[in-house]
Amino acid sequence: MAKAHALQGLDSATDDKKFKVLMEGIARLKGVRQKQAPAFTLANFKRTVKSIDGKTLAGLRDRVILLLGFTGAFRRSELAALNVEDLSFSEEGLIVNLAKSKTNQYGASEEKAIFYSPDFKLCPIRTLQAWVQRLDRTSGPVFVSFRKGERLTDRRLTDKHLNLIVQRYLGPKYSAHSLRASFVTVAKLAGADDSEVMNQTKHKTSEMIRRYTRLDNVRQHNAAQKLGL
Repeated sequence: MAKAHALQGLDSATDDKKFKVLMEGIARLKGVRQKQAPAFTLANFKRTVKSIDGKTLAGLRDRVILLLGFTGAFRRSELAALNVEDLSFSEEGLIVNLAKSKTNQYGASEEKAIFYSPDFKLCPIRTLQAWVQRLDRTSGPVFVSFRKGERLTDRRLTDKHLNLIVQRYLGPKYSAHSLRASFVTVAKLAGADDSEVMNQTKHKTSEMIRRYTRLDNVRQHNAAQKLGL
């Protein structure tokens, strides 16, 4: 409403004090808790990824989606938009260049670092390398669909497709956004500070990290465990 008025050069009713008081009253009455994609446990994620048959093209692609989405804390739109030319492999790891994202609307250079895992089945880099090798090209979309018989196409997967793939393996209550939320939660439980998490998620404030952290279990991340009794 405010945006529509601004585009027309008109004063917006949303700026009126009475409107703001009304909205605050509704928020107090109804609550403002947003529906959030749940986070999964690291143990469950590892079991799920290892259960995927990486010998098939579809299994290999889906394993990459889960591993890269989680370790890179990607938004699903970022995953869908990834191109082969955005990937830079080295002995130290993988750098993914993001040309544009939700918090990077003007296309300033933004990068994510992905690291090797000693377990091949859980290694996002080696799994991605195997997938890119099957793509057999140096440009174009990373995640694509198949024709019958697992024949590769050049059709980019949409964020809706990514959602369905995540739900196929992790369950219907999860979404592609759960990969990002779970990264934040697992990293915080492992002792990462907000600046370390923000370096990967590209959030701008610690407040957003707190919103993303799914610590619904009262025993998780609880100072009562550190009393020394």
